[in-house]
Amino acid sequence: MPEGKIIKALSGFYYVLSDEEEIIQCRGRGVFRKNKITPLVGDEVVYQAENDKEGYILEVKERKNELIRPPIANVDQAFLVFSSVEPAFSTALLDRFLVLVEFNSIKPIICITKMDLADEAQQETIRGYADDYRKAGYEVLLTSSETEEGINELAPFIRGEISVFAGQSGVGKSSLLNVVRPDLELKTDDISTHLGRGKHTTRHVELIEINDGYVADTPGFSSLEFTHIEMEDLNGCFPDIQEKSEECKFRGCLHLKEPKCTVKEAYDSGEIPAYRYEHYIAFLQEIKERKPRY
Repeated sequence: MPEGKIIKALSGFYYVLSDEEEIIQCRGRGVFRKNKITPLVGDEVVYQAENDKEGYILEVKERKNELIRPPIANVDQAFLVFSSVEPAFSTALLDRFLVLVEFNSIKPIICITKMDLADEAQQETIRGYADDYRKAGYEVLLTSSETEEGINELAPFIRGEISVFAGQSGVGKSSLLNVVRPDLELKTDDISTHLGRGKHTTRHVELIEINDGYVADTPGFSSLEFTHIEMEDLNGCFPDIQEKSEECKFRGCLHLKEPKCTVKEAYDSGEIPAYRYEHYIAFLQEIKERKPRY
């Protein structure tokens, strides 16, 4: 049976890119509904072709990861797109995105846009944050769709990978992709000043071929809740905290008030930025107070 990758899902149809680089429009077999399996963009599938353009998906192969919103599977990396201004850069929101991406075993790449709109003081602040996140072990790109700053650094990351571009509406995800591949002409809207956030312009998930890789321009995460993350998981979603925690006196240290906690010592000495530790503590409290799942 032929195999391929779902590159687009729309109105009950799945568009499968075959090994021969042909796109086959497929429907899912009824067995998927019965077994509560929903094929996702990014899935590797086995299909049966009725002709050279249409067919049925017979099997969804095992996934290495999956996201519910946006609905996509087998993601290699996530470009977390945040603007320096309009909307203002938020370390709290970025750390929330980073935790969700790390928890799903997806490599995060921080991409800060609209550097051309930031004044000198704002640029200095952003570059300071960029240094903090690089020290924590993250790739950080400073970009502008207008001046094309950082675009040459961004493009090589895409090669050979399945990537998602995620972030708040209005930060310039589509604009960035339009610069990387100008023929895309993805729809972009000006930021809504009334709402203080951008209007949603992306309606479905689709893998777009860019620079020998695949990119999903997604509507963004509709839920940023830590629904499936437990307190003991959180440490591993902060690589800078995890690195320090290996020297803690007690196994399973939550870095709150435990004695001889090297994470707390690193926070006190400024080695771990205060806002990173404070976000960790806030997220820990949020998970602790979460209503139990039934």
